[in-house]
Amino acid sequence: MGHTSLDKIIALQKNPANIRNLCILAHVDHGKTTLADCLVASNGIISSRLAGKLRYLDSREDEQMRGITMKSSAISLFYSNGDQEYLLNLIDSPGHVDFSSEVSTAVRLCDGAIVIVDAVEGVCPQTQVVLRQAWLENIRPVLVINKMDRLITELKLTSQEAYTHLQKILEQVNAVTGTLFTSKVLEERAEKEKKEKEEEKEKEKDSETLSGDQVYDWSTGLEEADDSQLYFSPDQGNVVFASAIDGWGFSIQQFAHIYSQRMGIRAEVLLKTLWGDFYLNAKAKKIMRGAQAKGKKPLFVQLVLDNIWSLYEAVVTKRDKEKVEKVMTSLGVKVMARDSRHSDPKVLLSAICSQWLPVSRAVLAMVCEKLPSPLDMSSERVEKLMSVGARRFDSLPEQTQELKRVFLQCSSEENAPVIIFVSKMFAVDTKTLPQNRQRLLTQEEIAQRRDLARQRHADRMAAGQPAETAESHKDPTCLGSTPQEGLPAGPSTAKTDSLTVKESKPEEEQEQKETFIAFARVYSGVVKKGQKVFVLGPKYDPAQGLNMLPEDCSPSDCASEVPHLSCCSTESIYLLMGRELEELEEVPSGNVLGIGGLEECVLKSATLSTSPACPPFTPLNFEASPIVRVAVEPKHPSEMPKLVRGMRLLNQADPCAEVLIQETGEHVLVTAGEVHLQRCLDDLRYRFAKIEISASKPIIPFRETVVRPPKVDMVNEEMGKQQKVAIIHQVKEEASQGRSSDTLHMDPSGLVTLTTPNRLATVSVQAIPLPQEVTNLLESSSELIRTLEQVNMSLREGRSLEVSLRTLEAISALKTQLESLLQGRKWRNTVERIWAFGPRRYGPNILLNSVEGYQRPSVWQCLSRGDKAAEAGAQAPALRDFDNSIVSGFQLATLSGPMCEEPLMGVCFSIVRWDIQSLAPLQHQDSLEEDLISHEALTHSNVSGGSETSPQTDTAVGLNQARRRPEATSTDCYGPVSGQLIAAMKEACRHAFQVQPQRLMAAMYTCEIMATAEVLGRVYGVLGKREGRVLHEEMKEGTDVFIIKAVLPVAESFGFADEIRKRTSGLASPQLIFSHWEVISSDPYWVPTTEEEYLHFGEKADSANQALKYMNAVRRRKGLYVEEKIVEHAEKQRTLGKNK
Repeated sequence: MGHTSLDKIIALQKNPANIRNLCILAHVDHGKTTLADCLVASNGIISSRLAGKLRYLDSREDEQMRGITMKSSAISLFYSNGDQEYLLNLIDSPGHVDFSSEVSTAVRLCDGAIVIVDAVEGVCPQTQVVLRQAWLENIRPVLVINKMDRLITELKLTSQEAYTHLQKILEQVNAVTGTLFTSKVLEERAEKEKKEKEEEKEKEKDSETLSGDQVYDWSTGLEEADDSQLYFSPDQGNVVFASAIDGWGFSIQQFAHIYSQRMGIRAEVLLKTLWGDFYLNAKAKKIMRGAQAKGKKPLFVQLVLDNIWSLYEAVVTKRDKEKVEKVMTSLGVKVMARDSRHSDPKVLLSAICSQWLPVSRAVLAMVCEKLPSPLDMSSERVEKLMSVGARRFDSLPEQTQELKRVFLQCSSEENAPVIIFVSKMFAVDTKTLPQNRQRLLTQEEIAQRRDLARQRHADRMAAGQPAETAESHKDPTCLGSTPQEGLPAGPSTAKTDSLTVKESKPEEEQEQKETFIAFARVYSGVVKKGQKVFVLGPKYDPAQGLNMLPEDCSPSDCASEVPHLSCCSTESIYLLMGRELEELEEVPSGNVLGIGGLEECVLKSATLSTSPACPPFTPLNFEASPIVRVAVEPKHPSEMPKLVRGMRLLNQADPCAEVLIQETGEHVLVTAGEVHLQRCLDDLRYRFAKIEISASKPIIPFRETVVRPPKVDMVNEEMGKQQKVAIIHQVKEEASQGRSSDTLHMDPSGLVTLTTPNRLATVSVQAIPLPQEVTNLLESSSELIRTLEQVNMSLREGRSLEVSLRTLEAISALKTQLESLLQGRKWRNTVERIWAFGPRRYGPNILLNSVEGYQRPSVWQCLSRGDKAAEAGAQAPALRDFDNSIVSGFQLATLSGPMCEEPLMGVCFSIVRWDIQSLAPLQHQDSLEEDLISHEALTHSNVSGGSETSPQTDTAVGLNQARRRPEATSTDCYGPVSGQLIAAMKEACRHAFQVQPQRLMAAMYTCEIMATAEVLGRVYGVLGKREGRVLHEEMKEGTDVFIIKAVLPVAESFGFADEIRKRTSGLASPQLIFSHWEVISSDPYWVPTTEEEYLHFGEKADSANQALKYMNAVRRRKGLYVEEKIVEHAEKQRTLGKNK
């Protein structure tokens, strides 16, 4: 097939029924880009000989070097199947876990996906992840089992063994999709039952019988649900067997068609029997069931695999020229002489296969037949896209719900509203844009220039002047080789010089300039060049927008007063063609496109529309959360502005990277893993900042926590009570060294009482470790707690905030879960007494109100509806003066703990006593102002910056400004009382924390390693050296590959992948995904105290204390005091030189 013209593609864009938007998903190194090459070669864009070697869609230099894809890139392909012509918008996505955010951006824009599985490795961790991502976005997958040649050349399986192996792989893939499907049916069933219970409100007996029937109901739910499109099976036509590197691939349909002509059996019969337990009875000339039981060859082996196996044997293994000639004659294939004489047999093989069974034909035919067009988008997917946050689709305004019809019609009419979703922004060099590309000269222009040059030469020869001097006085327009160099027609030399000086600066700027293109899809309407559209922020509310804007409001008369709504124009529109861009005038709905000119309005992703009724789409599902942080600074401080600009551009260009500026002034880059970090730093150096930068060692996030007092010591001896008391006294002595003992008092029970410097307020606090399940629940519900806190703030201020029913249900469920987890005498009535969560008001720590006689409004007050809510609002002033100072103190204490100033996790601070002497009434106003400030801090705080200490200073400045007015009446020599109380509360929490046994929590990766049996020992060696812990290992059936699942601290993970590859000669490759936080069991402050410990560890106790090592490393990085001796137990040194 020749190269497709741009006009043909533009014509095809107007027929959405024949458009297919699809992405290629797979585990790393399963052959996505190689398959994409074969599909691109089918359009004549690249040579079919280079397919698989060129990796056309890997346009970055580092992608080519590493051999992995790092970004998703799109290309439009043409395919004709019979009389039907199709346009395929193909997106190639990365398989490496560090770049899974790129997969999310690709999946959102597609209607279908090609899932590739390696025939040898089978289903890998990332295969499961991409299948889940496709499932979450409601897109239909088809399967390609790639690298079939490895079964022949590497594993040396017979065709019968290969058939069994392929069956197992299909079972594995179907097991993953089946699990996702079952969980969905269960969820729907549960929701249905919940509605039934709410509607009917039947008696308890009835509900019991309902739950008793659940097994039956659940199975009927499964039976009713349509799973015909769900499972992969070759006889359904949604599986292709391929070897992309050798250029062949087939579906059963192709062989059914071939054999129906040869054997005279109907193609429909062959379709049903080619895959499965069927065999050919040669005597009876019938296809019969029960091949396995009778020990016969299944049809698939006999008619399909045997042919391929014999071809490989003739061409690759035995190199039998006569047999090859026979095969070629029987297949009707002609091969060029140079291919048949080539020393590499693979060249001949791919020449034969690419004519006999071209992979592009098999895959593209399956895509066109099995994947949906933009017109077939399910209503469920539309509702899911439009229901942002906790909202239900039914609760959206009517005009918004009407847009669903427009979505489903995929209408390209003039009056249809334009709806576009931008999934990411990507940077391209300005020079590569179509409008800046050098234009090829026509024959006439070339002839004209040649004549002009000859004329000039003749003039010069006649005048007898040297060429150089004459050249400088000539008309500059004649020297221009490209049409862009348009200087004025004939200025004097001086003027020309000044012009070149002036113009050199903008050119330099232009050289540095990166242009951002939005990677987007049109869901409705026609996008035109220069069209004005609304940009809908993630918090935009269509109901509010429709109320505030006049009817039939267009983006050209944009109203800026609507929150989260802005305007922009689509300056240029591009067709994405891999490494190239083609400029278009308009794009109808159902197509993937690039949009220029949105960098000022869109940060990473956005919804664009000409209708203010359109809601913002649900945010993208990112599987990997950014966890690896480095501080970045320029080598030369004068280049700081360039670095800041470069980091801003990088933040926009990468969907997963985050850029923070800490209160220390450090510029921090947060990435998903080591490879991702390396790519971001390279981008900063060579593309965005274009300066030399130095990056710190990765900043490892830790958390601080307390645990229950241990029952045994370090040598597993039972601890006596006396020793526990001794430890508490020791901590008390340390704590009271720097302050007078009359303001601080510690109980042996762990209760800390602290008095403010002016002796007016006293706070008693106790720290209690939270159960692990509660900590996990609070961490996973952080967004919900944030919403709860915002609702409470508005209630306290007397404003009413509308909360959707689903959010209230979620809050109620959270409360119920907490009550069920916090059982026992110690936690009695705890949930009702929760004062606040922290840090940042939504963290995994709890402040508990145990003050006798202080009844403050509950944090769950939003759950009481109607009149009760009004009553709760009326009770808001029942807060004691300085209530917010206590909360602020708690927030500061949990934000940076005493061990190494890292956030706390899983700690409950219970306030047992809070006495305050009567003060001026103005203090209450003080407290309310703080409340307002903390509310603002909450709404503007960054959700993602969770692992490192966050800007405390800003809040502190805000507090000081708010307090400046009443200071005159409410301060003494120690400063404002509210400030003293905040400081006292913070100190009390820190001391209460130190009294308990303290521990560090490390961030942990789950690590999946695929390794062969001979290198298993080395893998365990590397894991052991890096504090890893193996959870389980299993052997893959039919292979010698082991899958090892382990956990590894993030702190030990740097260089882990490289080391494991070096130690195993590349036979093992790890996948690291952030999993959870885990308490490091060793006590960082431990010193030997008993006789047994002295005997076991010695006086120095110099065996490595992992927790202490981590803690000191963090303290050193933050510039805190580290207690260490430079020379310890020094002994006399004797060098070899002295001993001669």
